[in-house]
Amino acid sequence: MIQRQLLGKQGEDFATQYLKNKNYEIIERNFKCKQGEIDIIAKNKDEYVFIEVKTRQNFKYGIPCEAVDERKQKHIWNAIKYYIYHHKLENKYIRIDVIEVYKNKNKFYLNHIKQIK
Repeated sequence: MIQRQLLGKQGEDFATQYLKNKNYEIIERNFKCKQGEIDIIAKNKDEYVFIEVKTRQNFKYGIPCEAVDERKQKHIWNAIKYYIYHHKLENKYIRIDVIEVYKNKNKFYLNHIKQIK
């Protein structure tokens, strides 16, 4: 379990650095509320981007984005709705992205999927 958490943190760190290199402003990481969790909240130009990061070392359980199933998307949406309400962002543009991070030996590879739903 701890190994999986470490891999997840490494993936989120790699994704965060990627976003910074793409001129995203990182607003918050690991936002948690009763409704769910959002891995990264960023701003890209005039858009708030809510990002789910999935990291894998192999494809035993499928590709990372497949883990963002309907149940997971529902939790993400509920957390986003709470965040929007709490931060008074009702009239802002938002989108939901998934970042897949693959770790092979000590190298990381990334696939950024924009606007999943």
